[in-house]
Amino acid sequence: MPGTLDGIRIVDLTTVILGPWASQTLGDMGADVIKIETPQGDVTRNMGPRKNPGMGAVFLSTNRNKRSIVLDLRTREGKDALLKIVDTADVFMHNMRPKVAKKLELSFERFTANNPKLVYCAAYGFRADGPRANDPAYDDIIQAASGIASLQQVVSDQPRFVPTIVADKTTSYNLLAAVLAALVCRERNGKGQSIEVPMFESLVDNVMIEHLYGAAFEPREGQMGYARLLNTGRRPYATKDGFLAVLPYSDENWRRMFEIAGQPGLKDDPRFSSQSARVDNAQEVYDWLGEIIATRTTAEWKVALNEAAIPVTAVNSLEDLLDDEQLKATGFWRLEEHPSEGPIRMTDPPIRFKQNPSTIRKMQPQLGQHSREILIEAGYSENEINNLLEAKVITEPY
Repeated sequence: MPGTLDGIRIVDLTTVILGPWASQTLGDMGADVIKIETPQGDVTRNMGPRKNPGMGAVFLSTNRNKRSIVLDLRTREGKDALLKIVDTADVFMHNMRPKVAKKLELSFERFTANNPKLVYCAAYGFRADGPRANDPAYDDIIQAASGIASLQQVVSDQPRFVPTIVADKTTSYNLLAAVLAALVCRERNGKGQSIEVPMFESLVDNVMIEHLYGAAFEPREGQMGYARLLNTGRRPYATKDGFLAVLPYSDENWRRMFEIAGQPGLKDDPRFSSQSARVDNAQEVYDWLGEIIATRTTAEWKVALNEAAIPVTAVNSLEDLLDDEQLKATGFWRLEEHPSEGPIRMTDPPIRFKQNPSTIRKMQPQLGQHSREILIEAGYSENEINNLLEAKVITEPY
C-alpha cells in the first residue's frame, strides 16, 4: 500500500541530525529520499558503536528509507550533477549557512530556473537577515542561546545542557512541518517556494510558549517564566522503593489525591483549592506531594492513583524503554535484517496513517550505494558515470 507521500522525491543535502531525521520521516511516509553526501560521508556515519566503517549507530537511527549518492560539490561536474538530480525533485533540503550555500551555488533561483515547482528548504542556525546569520550552530550553541541551558539552573548550580539534542530535534519537527505545508500549498497554486527554518528562532519560540509569561503584555504584567515549571520541587518523587512522576492536574484530580492521602479537608485550603492558587503556591504544593509520596511503595501508589485516574508513571531508564509494556504491545521496537549490518533495532514510525501507513522499505544505505542508479535516473549514460567515478566526483562502495 503506497504511503502518504508516494511519488514525492526529496533531494536531501542535510547532515548530522536536524535534516536527516526530518527526511527519514518523509521517507517513512513514502517519499523517495535521495541523500547527497560528500566523499567523506555524513559525519554521523562514524558516531557510536558500529560493525563496519561508515555504519555507526547514530547514522542508522536517522537514515532509513533513503538512497545515497556521493557528489564532490567542490567540482563543476559535481554541481552540474546535483542540478540535474534536483531537476527531477519535488523538494530540495540543505543545512548550510547562507555564505557557504552561496559559495557552492546552492541558491533557490538556480534550482528553480528549470524546476519552478520545487520546494527549496534551508535549515541553519540563525535567520539569514540577522547579524548572526553566518555563525556556526550546533545543538549546544542553540541550547545556550535560546535560554534552555539557563533554565537548567533550576535543578543545578549553573547553566547546563539538556542531555538530548533538543534543539536539533525541535527544529527538525519545524522543518518537517514546513516541507509538508509547502507541498500542500503547491498542490493548490502549482508553485514552489523557498523556506527558511532557523534553529535559534525555532527554539526561542518553543521556550517562550510558557515562559514569556508576564512579558506577553506591554507594559509587563509580572515577571517572565512560568513559576510552576521553575520550581525546584517539580521533579519525580521518591517512594519507599523508587521514584514516580505524579501530576494531579484538575481540581477533581486534587480532590481525589487529598482523599487517597487521608487529608480530604485540604481541598478547601486556599493554597490548593484552584488551579491558579496551586500555581501561585507551587512550593507548598510540591513539598506536600513529596512528603506524601514518600509514605508508600511505587506499586502501592500506582494502584491507588490509577484507580483514581490521576496521572502517574514510573521513571524509566533508557534500558527500561527496551522492555516497556506499552512499546512492546504496539510493536514500537522493530528488529530488521540489514544487508551489511545484520539484525538492527530501530523505532517504528510513531505516526500512524490508517489508509496509507508509513513503512520501512529500505535499510540505511552504505556511502554512495546508489550513486550509479540515481545518475541514470537523472539522464547520465554509463560512460559518463564511469568518467565521474574515475575523476572521483562520485564514489561507489567497494
